[in-house]
Amino acid sequence: MRFGSVPLEEAEGAILAHSVKTGAGKLKKGRLLEPADLAALREAGHDEVIAARLDPGDIAEDEAAARLAEALVPDPEAAGLRIGKAATGRANLFATAPGVVEIDAAKIDAVNAIHPMITVATVPRWQRMAARGMVATVKIISYAVPGASLDRACAMGSDALRLRPATLIRAELIQTEVAGTREDGTKGQKAIGDRLDRLGVSLAPVHVVPHEAGPLSQALAASDAEALFILTGSATSDIADTAPEAVRMAGGQVHHYGMPVDPGNLLFIGELRGRPVVGLPGCARSPALNGADWVMERILCGVEVTPRDISGMGVGGLLKEVPQRGRLREG
Repeated sequence: MRFGSVPLEEAEGAILAHSVKTGAGKLKKGRLLEPADLAALREAGHDEVIAARLDPGDIAEDEAAARLAEALVPDPEAAGLRIGKAATGRANLFATAPGVVEIDAAKIDAVNAIHPMITVATVPRWQRMAARGMVATVKIISYAVPGASLDRACAMGSDALRLRPATLIRAELIQTEVAGTREDGTKGQKAIGDRLDRLGVSLAPVHVVPHEAGPLSQALAASDAEALFILTGSATSDIADTAPEAVRMAGGQVHHYGMPVDPGNLLFIGELRGRPVVGLPGCARSPALNGADWVMERILCGVEVTPRDISGMGVGGLLKEVPQRGRLREG
């Protein structure tokens, strides 16, 4: 693509780079100049114009944006995404349902390294999305890009994005009550219920048991929910503490305890008869974002969460403080 001043006699078919006032009004930037436009410019006293002219093999911005978006999501329906109409060199991609976004970051990085005028910006990996939320935007910065560069970007970025909707739609929160306290479970139920509702997941009625391994294990074993969450009246302080032990007593396994996300350190994950179990940190009673959100959202959307995944959450894991916590970072 050639860019710069162009004599009006050579400007037919060029792309106007900047809006220009004429006697009849204004020619907007990005316009493909026609003979009538050139006549209006001459009448307004112009003898040249700043414009872009495509070279053989160049692809105009809108076509380039549309082609790259289609390469990133070759089957939008299967990927749970919608591609918006390209305009001004931009094509946006939207979620069609609630879920979390699976992003092949290596592919996106590769696309963005091919040509500085070819760009893709996305939300963070595994970001929870509402229906119609924007997942990514493809932006061709210049008025056109070389076709060879676009072809390479399309190949490198193929199938890099998809939405993972909720696959587990029935969950139960079992809370424990410490002797001598009066906990009706309302606050925790609402906080977790609101989170699940954003993904279209239903939550069983309030269920509170004594803070003892026996009653908690019985409640876990009796549940028919597809996902089990535990919120204890006293914080889980060790992998051998009350809640993890209850999971084992019920016939389940505990895979990992602790996470490098704050708030959210005191979380554990496990399974019971093939169903995921998550021991929630006390900060989950607050609606504020915490590490449990990242784990719960992925699990409900059918994304495996391993101990390695959790240990990799530390960068970016320092979240906004939850004032309701019993012990703040700086007391």
